[in-house]
Amino acid sequence: MTQLFFMDESGHDHKNMPYEVRGGFSIHVSKLWPFVQKMQGLEMECFGQRRLVEIKGSKLLDKRKFKWAAQDKDLDSVRRKSLCKEFFQNRGDPPRDQFTAYGQACLKMAQGIVDLLIDLDAVIFAVAIPSGIRWPPNYRLGDFLRKDQVFLFERFFYLLEDKNEHGVIVMDETEKKQDSRFVARMEKYFTKTEKGCERAKRIVPAPFFVSSDTAVAVQAADLCIFAINWGVRLPSRGMNAETRPEIKEMFEKKLKEIQYYRGRYPSQEYRSYGITFVPNPYEANQ
Repeated sequence: MTQLFFMDESGHDHKNMPYEVRGGFSIHVSKLWPFVQKMQGLEMECFGQRRLVEIKGSKLLDKRKFKWAAQDKDLDSVRRKSLCKEFFQNRGDPPRDQFTAYGQACLKMAQGIVDLLIDLDAVIFAVAIPSGIRWPPNYRLGDFLRKDQVFLFERFFYLLEDKNEHGVIVMDETEKKQDSRFVARMEKYFTKTEKGCERAKRIVPAPFFVSSDTAVAVQAADLCIFAINWGVRLPSRGMNAETRPEIKEMFEKKLKEIQYYRGRYPSQEYRSYGITFVPNPYEANQ
């Protein structure tokens, strides 16, 4: 059977995110349609209607959403959905209670997505590197995957090996030249390196690209990666940049609980985690 690895990236525009993070979640193919249906139902439950909200981390977890949500006590479901419908229909300046309802609905949607991933046995994978890190002088491996990207596929391979399954990668379509470069680097890794060739026996090294505005699973991956960027920290690995405390409190524990984990040897001296940090993806010994 097959695992689908929905991938996205966060912070690669080098604007205001603490890290560059690439990753997402893996889900069994048999659970993808139930996930899509439950996502649609969750949108209805939160907002009272569908397809008026962009399900992205930067949208659902914008600082204003937390501010609006905290303007009043939690609204009951009927009241929240009614006010959200009014908010979407309002062509002028929505009143305070509509902003409150919309903010609470956005946070409820974000939390609900992670709960769905937990319920459907999804597994989180993500690798962070410092924001804006550049190739060192005379770096000669630019045509190959960086260390952090290799680690990401390594962890996914471990999951497939554990489950005796095969994996397909589904990625957010961004800029064609960047996508083409990444695919070329993947191809070299999976065909020109010993470990890559071994891992290609389980990972299909030809990703599918989809538009995130039509693929709810990629949107959910975006939410997870955004939350990891702002809310998950690994102090023992040196990942200690500033957080947004409200995101950390809401998501860190759950995302760490559903990340991939493998104690590879009986002694448990070596462990692999689905969420990790690479201080310098261009150095060999890390």
